[in-house]
Amino acid sequence: MSVVKPQVSVIIPVYNGGRFLGEAIASVWAQTYTDWELIVVDDGSTEAIEPLIAPYGSRLRYIRQENQGVAVARNRGLEVARGEFIAFLDQDDWFEPDKFEVQVAALQESPHLGMVHSGWFVVDAAGERLSTVNPREGIPELDLAAWLLWKPVFLGAMLFRRSGFEEVGGFNKKWEKTPDVALVLQLILKGYRADWVSRPTVSYRQHPGNASRETRVQVRECKQILDEMFAHPHLPPEVRGLESQARYNNLVWSAWRLYSTGEFSLMTDYLRKSLAYSEQSRTETILDWLRWFEQYEAEYGQVFDYKILVKKLIDLT
Repeated sequence: MSVVKPQVSVIIPVYNGGRFLGEAIASVWAQTYTDWELIVVDDGSTEAIEPLIAPYGSRLRYIRQENQGVAVARNRGLEVARGEFIAFLDQDDWFEPDKFEVQVAALQESPHLGMVHSGWFVVDAAGERLSTVNPREGIPELDLAAWLLWKPVFLGAMLFRRSGFEEVGGFNKKWEKTPDVALVLQLILKGYRADWVSRPTVSYRQHPGNASRETRVQVRECKQILDEMFAHPHLPPEVRGLESQARYNNLVWSAWRLYSTGEFSLMTDYLRKSLAYSEQSRTETILDWLRWFEQYEAEYGQVFDYKILVKKLIDLT
């Protein structure tokens, strides 16, 4: 007798984080689209995770492995996933109730798409909404140029066809903090196309334990990924011509990430490096930095204090 496979496989990698895991799991159970399976991969937590997932029964599959990092944990989930479509959810975030309904429909209606993306809500540790991020407003076309220029990757806001992971071999474990960015760019280079759905599908929780707050590693890896992408022998000439802009954008974004975690000395280094890729005057470039920092802070529900940044930039003026 054949086994009926679910349409959507949801993979939640877990490392400790039991404080928020229940909300993440509950958001999958609350989906209006019900043809899914849930796989929780415990990446060697020192907290007791099994008691938290026990009440959910057989529809939740729990896998425990030695601590090997988020890329390996996601790949382990992919190995056992049975769905045609793949969703990823971090342990401290949650899906909006109609995420699967909206994104599965988009992929079924457009067989040429390999993935669909959306905006997201930013919330604080208590789950209170801080802001809404809609990258679609500034990046209407998700082509190769857009991915290289802006890297708008957030796995929780995306839904993928399983076939893409089978072709590229999953996440590369050499990337400690950015395996998601590397994977999406790899899929796009392979010809997988992406598009937006119109409304946010996930809430992204900000709290002191966020893995994304390890910004030194994150920004270093983003630079290395760009190095590899622009060294790719088959990059279209019109996209290769965007290298300076892509590097400028990445350096300014990286500087903001460092600013957001108080890494002011390294932030200044990244801004200094960005000057080499700017086509504007030094004064215009500094004003551009201020505009971007203000926008990035607003996206995360923060009010940007110009004075703090200006004090750090005195040696660049």
